[in-house]
Amino acid sequence: MNDGTGAGADVTGAGNAALTRRWQGVMAGTYGAPRLPLVKGRGTRVWDAEGNEYLDFVGGIAVNALGHAHPAVVRAVSEQAASLGHVSNLFAAEPTARLAERLLGLIGRPGRVYFANSGAEANEAAFKIGRLTGRTHMVAAAGGFHGRTMGALALTGQPAKRRPFEPLPGDVTHVPYGDAEALRAAVTPRTALLVLEPVQGENGVVVPPPGYLRAAREITAATGTLLVLDEIQTGIGRTGRWFAAEAEGVEADVVTLAKGLGGGLPIGATLAFGRAAGLLTPGTHGSTFGGNPVVCAAALAVLDTVEREGLLGHVSRAGQRLRRGLESAEHPLVREVRGAGLLLGVALAGDLAARVQQAAQARGLLVNAVAPSVIRLAPPLNVSDGEVDLFLTGFASALSEVHAGAPAAVRGGPSGAFTSSIATHCG
Repeated sequence: MNDGTGAGADVTGAGNAALTRRWQGVMAGTYGAPRLPLVKGRGTRVWDAEGNEYLDFVGGIAVNALGHAHPAVVRAVSEQAASLGHVSNLFAAEPTARLAERLLGLIGRPGRVYFANSGAEANEAAFKIGRLTGRTHMVAAAGGFHGRTMGALALTGQPAKRRPFEPLPGDVTHVPYGDAEALRAAVTPRTALLVLEPVQGENGVVVPPPGYLRAAREITAATGTLLVLDEIQTGIGRTGRWFAAEAEGVEADVVTLAKGLGGGLPIGATLAFGRAAGLLTPGTHGSTFGGNPVVCAAALAVLDTVEREGLLGHVSRAGQRLRRGLESAEHPLVREVRGAGLLLGVALAGDLAARVQQAAQARGLLVNAVAPSVIRLAPPLNVSDGEVDLFLTGFASALSEVHAGAPAAVRGGPSGAFTSSIATHCG
């Protein structure tokens, strides 16, 4: 989309290609060539260096809970930065204490909060809490993603990400996701912790069967193992609930958060309960920047806005609108729509996700080819009905373009040959 005003144009006069070359000339190649240089965002819209407008259904990988430049976040950050910025953890700051109180209040249990700067760091803290139990064995799920730092990577069940850095710390067993009997066989009285995502986001928005998390809670309770729920992608309203595990009434020993909590600013949080809450003691862990007052002020603004604007209910309704629109089109390229709330995966009939992503971008839509055959959608929690409908129209066109050029075996698939796998976390 180009609004004709050049509203997003780079003031230096450099276009997309020039800005991309500058990026590639100085940045580490951890993500390869960037798809697009972006210079401005407002709500659900972003603009590139040449003034082209896009509807953003990537959301900074489920980070921009309120979209771009939300007035509440901008105001909170500006006021806090003008009052008290960074103080380190040698001193206390009111926004940091208030955010910890607020998170524990939302989850409804007394506990302790450790603040970090990312989801990987939140999971590193959980890893260390596990070690402090005196046990060393850990269990995680195949396909799970918990971060790229060494401890978090040891928990991550994706061999291609792990292999270059092995041997990794810890004795970690990976079991098939969604298989309660595999959990029962792997988790023993020597297991320190079991870490699971309520929905596997980076693995293609994979939804476990109903009762899986309840089974995990029963198994860990029987063996004295800590249950860690990685709600980094599913938490803070993404599924229509504050925490996705609420849908099954599961109370974890440790909950990790990040992404949407900061509304675009870097934050991670590790919430510990019961005996796990007392395991981190002075000197066992820390972060210079963790709990920064400015970032905590932003997180408080996110929580306030979600509550004030009733966004949990809106996420459930908007997610249903988006899912039904995808399903009702009965496009032959769509095999399955799965997910919860506004975290949806569109599984394709073939490894065509990269081509669909590119075709969508050409129509002014940003989506994420999270797996070779899966498109992930994670728009802001306050995306409007009109924006959902606009997306559906453009995405259907992108699917049709890719379908026309797909191999005959894919083109010949039956219309509407897809299923719907929706987590109970939808609300």
